[in-house]
Amino acid sequence: MDNCTRFIGMDLHKATIAVAIAEGNGGDPTLWREIPNTQSSVNSMVKRLSKTGKTLNFCYEAGPCGYVVYRQLRKLNQSCVVVAPSLIPKKPGERIKTDKRDARSLSRLLRSGDLTNVWVPDKEHEAIRDLCRARFDINKTVRCTKQQLNAYLLRNGKQYTGKRNWTKSYFRWLETVKFDSQTQQIVFQEYIDTVKHIQEHEVSLKDEITKAVDNWSLKPVIVDLMALRGVKLITAITLISELGDLSRFRTPSELMAFIGLVPSEYSTGNKRRQGGITKTGNTNARRILIESAWAYHFPARKTSLIQRRAEKASEEAQKIAWKAQKRLCKRFAHLTKVRRKPHNVVVVSIARELSGFVWAIANNTQNKILNMKGQKKQKNNIA
Repeated sequence: MDNCTRFIGMDLHKATIAVAIAEGNGGDPTLWREIPNTQSSVNSMVKRLSKTGKTLNFCYEAGPCGYVVYRQLRKLNQSCVVVAPSLIPKKPGERIKTDKRDARSLSRLLRSGDLTNVWVPDKEHEAIRDLCRARFDINKTVRCTKQQLNAYLLRNGKQYTGKRNWTKSYFRWLETVKFDSQTQQIVFQEYIDTVKHIQEHEVSLKDEITKAVDNWSLKPVIVDLMALRGVKLITAITLISELGDLSRFRTPSELMAFIGLVPSEYSTGNKRRQGGITKTGNTNARRILIESAWAYHFPARKTSLIQRRAEKASEEAQKIAWKAQKRLCKRFAHLTKVRRKPHNVVVVSIARELSGFVWAIANNTQNKILNMKGQKKQKNNIA
């Protein structure tokens, strides 16, 4: 055991932080104290614990408090990891949970090396991810408000006879709808105004996302991903903003497992049982990949829209995208027509394989970016 190292587990909350210490030479972790969750309190904690001259290793669970404490500790030149909560080992027999116990458990597991840390984005990356998530939240609000308006019309016997809702002709029809009660007419108009107002916010956020990506270092990766069928601008940005640096996954299967698109398994002895997908990891990335997988329901074909997007990508990305389209379209048809699998099962299977092609394109482009940066540094050193 290392006598010169201290392993510090922190249980973060909105107002407080429970701090426990596990010494490197062994022994049970001890609760140090509970401090306020403020910048000055964290600075004071580091200052006091550093007086012993021992190396400090901090950790805490990823959660609603974000990465503020992580970045603060890194600025103070301290080692810190943010832990994946779902991968923390837990004893089945324990039925008591407190902040003190959680802090002690984190410090002990950090010392034993049994914790799995999450990838922490930089501030620029996190800002773009927040933009994408805000747009998704606004989009969800739009759908909910539209459903409320449709339910209100149906409840009052007002039905649209056209083919599709929420088109220009549908909005023109809404202008002709009249209610006998003035109060109901006001309620109806408020619903319409709310839908239009939220839609304006959605368009505004989409424009902000486009502007933010123009100056982003990962823009080449997004452009190359758009060569794939079913992957437009918002889809590509969402994937990269949620998954970050894909080069940290050594193989495509690691990415598939991280997104939660691999089948669950409970095998013992001679019995092997597989169930539905694990649904672990990043929910937004999994959702967007499944939505994109529906595009491979049609035969493989380079349409004008796909071709225009692919022309902006590199040649390697275009080759991988066409290879993906030929394979996934053929597999979609085989699973639905020959194997007679349900469409939802097929789409998840296609999404799993699509993530492998996303990994291939992103890794290829990121390696190019790194090589270009290395060449620039060499030129600057020579100059």
